[in-house]
Amino acid sequence: MTISTNNFEQKQLLGKVRVTSNLIVETGIHIGGGGERLDIGGLDKPVIRNPLSRHPYLPGSSIKGKLRSILERLLKKPLNRPGGSGTYRYESDDLVAGYTEIKTDNSPILISFDGARNCKLCRIFGSTGVNFWVKSDVVNQERLERVANVEAQMIIRSGSEEHRFARFETQRTEIAHGEIREQYVKVKGRNAPARLIVRDCNLLDKSIELLERVDTGLYMTEWKFENGIDRVTAAANPRQVERVPAGAEFQFELIYTVEDAAQAIEDLQNIAIALAILEDDALGGHGSRGYGKVRFQNFEFSYRSLEQYRQITSTPAGTSSLQQFAPIANTQALLDNFASLREYIEGRLLPGNES
Repeated sequence: MTISTNNFEQKQLLGKVRVTSNLIVETGIHIGGGGERLDIGGLDKPVIRNPLSRHPYLPGSSIKGKLRSILERLLKKPLNRPGGSGTYRYESDDLVAGYTEIKTDNSPILISFDGARNCKLCRIFGSTGVNFWVKSDVVNQERLERVANVEAQMIIRSGSEEHRFARFETQRTEIAHGEIREQYVKVKGRNAPARLIVRDCNLLDKSIELLERVDTGLYMTEWKFENGIDRVTAAANPRQVERVPAGAEFQFELIYTVEDAAQAIEDLQNIAIALAILEDDALGGHGSRGYGKVRFQNFEFSYRSLEQYRQITSTPAGTSSLQQFAPIANTQALLDNFASLREYIEGRLLPGNES
């Protein structure tokens, strides 16, 4: 029996880049948490809170999801993966490029995707493998597992964007609208772990002290009263939304795992661009109505190589092995000075500079 190294290889670890910043709320922000109970006249939409301290916080999942959606649009990725409530997103179905099969009322449509090994989006945020279509020669090279009871197929291109397929045994003369290109096979996709970790954002101590003194009838937050107006009867439908007030500051932190030195620089640059776009967008719910304007301030970068992790136990007490980069004031300065940051990263990630 032959075992494929492509399917079982361990990803290398070169080191970790840590980025911290202060996330400042400039307009009231709402990231929802499930209500504990339903009270008459109570909140319709409470914010998420730490169950021990009762302090509001910003979940890393919400920030990471927003950054991912921003980069999807920035990189012009197709929406090939169905989600809940009729939503779609982009995701690589496997480590190598292929086609996602989307069910439609007429016939399935195949949408191309980039393999997660090289996809600028999925190598940062990760992807979950699902059954997909790929060239038969790639199946053999990668030793991919075929989907049972699915025969080989032929891809038919009927337009520049839309891709359909027909059974391999169909004769060429029976295909009226399209041109047979190559033989494709349906196989099982592989996962690609994310390189980016986004931590939950907790309130800074100074904001805790400030918000504890706020008298709104809610602990550390504010009510936002809104009315939905019936266009026919003009009847009002009031609702109460809980928000973290403008001026609150949270500790923002992300960790980027360096697996490829050359890709790391491009990945970090794309993350920086996404953070800048987020400032011009909104975080959390109801952004189009003024909620969720945020700003990042005082970025700090540090890098620890794999060798430095090994040396932690031998480092004298009080001595840090983290290699710090000069603090950066805001996202505009981050983009303006990315060339200097690039030199800092290259000087530590490229071969011969690991220590």
